Amino acid sequence: MKPLKRPLPFTCPSPPSPRLTRLPPLALSSLTGREVLTPFPGLGTAAAPAQGGAHLKQCDLLKLSRRQKQLCRREPGLAETLRDAAHLGLLECQFQFRHERWNCSLEGRTGLLKRGFKETAFLYAVSSAALTHTLARACSAGRMERCTCDDSPGLESRQAWQWGVCGDNLKYSTKFLSNFLGSKRGNKDLRARADAHNTHVGIKAVKSGLRTTCKCHGVSGSCAVRTCWKQLSPFRETGQVLKLRYDSAVKVSSATNEALGRLELWAPSRQGSPTKGLAPRSGDLVYMEDSPSFCRPSKYSPGTAGRVCSREASCSSLCCGRGYDTQSRLVAFSCHCQVQWCCYVECQQCVQEELVYTCKH
Repeated sequence: MKPLKRPLPFTCPSPPSPRLTRLPPLALSSLTGREVLTPFPGLGTAAAPAQGGAHLKQCDLLKLSRRQKQLCRREPGLAETLRDAAHLGLLECQFQFRHERWNCSLEGRTGLLKRGFKETAFLYAVSSAALTHTLARACSAGRMERCTCDDSPGLESRQAWQWGVCGDNLKYSTKFLSNFLGSKRGNKDLRARADAHNTHVGIKAVKSGLRTTCKCHGVSGSCAVRTCWKQLSPFRETGQVLKLRYDSAVKVSSATNEALGRLELWAPSRQGSPTKGLAPRSGDLVYMEDSPSFCRPSKYSPGTAGRVCSREASCSSLCCGRGYDTQSRLVAFSCHCQVQWCCYVECQQCVQEELVYTCKH
């Protein structure tokens, strides 16, 4: 077996400078709050924000309303940020539902978004959360022209850049997002109110993950001087919060608020509860229709046939009682690794047999 040599960056005297790695282009989805996650046309993969005519062209390619396109054209860097938000929301959605019958597949997305299922509620929430998170990070990374670091007291932007403590600008992100999404027409409609509610659940989930991070400056690592700034938690944590909201989502109907003269969301009382019904809480995901099983191909999903499952954990539920096929495959992996000075790891190539279980058709 031929040894493999792999770099060990943390032991080398002069590690390479960090650089931004971009995700490969995917079938993108609009995460704008209006017909979210409908596929975008293909976009470019330039690493730097597009300038001039290229920026305008990217805005025209995005599936946005006329007003949103106007805002995009006036905000250099926004088109790329929207694209990154689409990647982030899509990948997180697929990760959170990787073991479920509905796995956030792009197939059937259009039909799903026309209904009021729990899955639709999650899509609106993860869409707005991804856009809020990505906008705030884009500001602190200098990718947006009209915003910079968060407004931390006593910390100038130039000083923040120099010390590497540029906070994520959630304040600008939420303000811009509110203007970008606008208020949907037909706000008296139950579906429109539910979509708006779920959109705000996503924004709130990002806000709850805002943390204060501090950095010490002083002799021998002392904390004589301390600089603090705002930083968002990893988006994986936001995705986990929204998945928990999905698991406990509240089914709602509508009721007219006579005092305000408008339609309000109303959750029927739970069994055994003395109350007649209450408005859902601000952190609850809401839905109006019971979801289909997602077992067979439909206009909402490709079904579960051929999906890989875990025999102990998920095959029974994921395969919907149809059973599963078992296949054997050989998997290569690195083994018997040894660290060599300096700076690489020598490994042997080993092969082992692995059983793979897939749902029957």
